[in-house]
Amino acid sequence: MKTADPELMRAMNRLSVLDTIRRYGPISRVQISEKTELSPTTVSAITGSLLDDGLILTRHEGDIRSETVRGRPRVMLELNPAAARVVGAKIAANRIVFVVTDFCGDVLATLALPIRIDRQPISVIADIVEDGVRRCVLDAGLSLTEVHSVCLGLPGVIEHRSGHIRSSPILRDSNVDFAAEMSARLDTRTIIESDATAITLGHHWFGRARDLEDMVLVSLEQTLGLGVLHSNRLFRGAGGLSHNLGDLVLGMNKEGVVRLASQAGEAAILGVQQADGRLAEAVRLGRGMVHAQALIAADDSRLIRAASRAGETIGFTIANIVTLFAPPRVILVGSTLALGEPFLNSLQQAYARAIPPSLQGVSELVFDDSNDDFWARGAAAVALYELYESPWSTTGPAV
Repeated sequence: MKTADPELMRAMNRLSVLDTIRRYGPISRVQISEKTELSPTTVSAITGSLLDDGLILTRHEGDIRSETVRGRPRVMLELNPAAARVVGAKIAANRIVFVVTDFCGDVLATLALPIRIDRQPISVIADIVEDGVRRCVLDAGLSLTEVHSVCLGLPGVIEHRSGHIRSSPILRDSNVDFAAEMSARLDTRTIIESDATAITLGHHWFGRARDLEDMVLVSLEQTLGLGVLHSNRLFRGAGGLSHNLGDLVLGMNKEGVVRLASQAGEAAILGVQQADGRLAEAVRLGRGMVHAQALIAADDSRLIRAASRAGETIGFTIANIVTLFAPPRVILVGSTLALGEPFLNSLQQAYARAIPPSLQGVSELVFDDSNDDFWARGAAAVALYELYESPWSTTGPAV
């Protein structure tokens, strides 16, 4: 067995340097060497290649013509925003949000389509997504030929490496090869990713985990998702599988297996099967949690009990996650947070009771109301990360 692959090591070092420039740039070569623990010679070789490929730019700090500055100006390195453009999208049951970003992840255009797509035939969903991508790219003043890749984030169990959607609550079909379908339609490489994984990377790049290399994110929406960042990299399962937290087994009863989604999922909280009147209409339009918030404020006892039960179950689940991973921060996102105090108080109390004494104070719980644009930007970050990992030549990424 080979203990080290030189090509793999070069690729990993290159990614480390490029990501360091993204996080800390403008930054000098000396500083890159310190942060990556790579030798100055290695850093110089890698940055020279990145400059040749047009992925980074130089910036001179100081001016030898100024009497107040002595010595040569420092050469700082930063990402080249024009090196690539990508599209990210958040696909939900009742809406799709698209963003176009540059190589730094800065947003060039956004587009929101408030359209119900759950249970539509996959061909119809593909039509809507294709039109949305093309329109958002046009709004950014670009053509699709100028876009290097697209990442579509959606709920469910996603096999990242193959682009297969094993299951999703917004699709009629299972085991859908959506990456191949959309890549052919757009004539652009298309990545399919779990929306929870995408927003995890979004928070690492742009949000509440920019200062961390390890963290856990729990998404509380139509499905319950889990994202894990370890040593600055996303953790995925076999074949790049995403983690569907709602499938976690809580126990058994006479009716069979009891899973987390049956206690804390959106459908369980809202009582979708029994919902009627305005709540049923709000659920159908994808505004169930917002309407539930209003009902809780009006002291609806059934919803208060359901929210408290869900919060308690999620609190115990997060304590188990912290016991496994001991992350410095757990970020909670999603529409379920709109339930407010009955949910949040119950969650925090259950977590405090369940966390082992040895892990008290290890993990910070952060509640974040990320909007749909941010979820889509997380998907764009997934596309950018894969470009960062790719070998490049002066003609573009070899993906």
